[in-house]
Amino acid sequence: MREWKDAQEKQKDFLGSEYQDYDLVIALGNGRPCETKVIENAFNRLKRDARLPNVVFHSLRHSSATYKLKLNHGDLKATQGDTGHAQAQMLTEIYAHILDEDRKVNAQKFEAAFYSNPDLRSVRAPAAPAPATFDLAALVAQLQKSPELREALASILNGQSVEKTNPEYEPNGAKIE
Repeated sequence: MREWKDAQEKQKDFLGSEYQDYDLVIALGNGRPCETKVIENAFNRLKRDARLPNVVFHSLRHSSATYKLKLNHGDLKATQGDTGHAQAQMLTEIYAHILDEDRKVNAQKFEAAFYSNPDLRSVRAPAAPAPATFDLAALVAQLQKSPELREALASILNGQSVEKTNPEYEPNGAKIE
């Protein structure tokens, strides 16, 4: 494309005012548009010589729009400016083809995130926690050392609020000064 552009610029310089510049990528030697059959024949020769798939010339526009969207991380407005479409919706509905390469990358990411252990047959649910042990002797010893704790326990067992029976009681065990 760069070589083609350079050749066009040289032709413009050579012909001067005789060159009719329509700002075309593909043009006749004097700058005027060429018939579509000329472009089609050249494209068919290129496909044949390079052993490319038999696609129509317009499919290059589809591929170009798709890869531009990929390279600019989905910036519809930037791509729309390059393609000349009046509506960005045309890009999303017609030109933004899903690339197989991107689908493969997404599948690999999904597999890595959710199936990092491919053999899930050995995975078991966590065991139920062991029941808490209750040391009655330690509780009695604590109650004997602390009259406040003894009163709080008695209130709870009688269905009364600890705060009502002992205004100095603080739920975290601290006394209110």
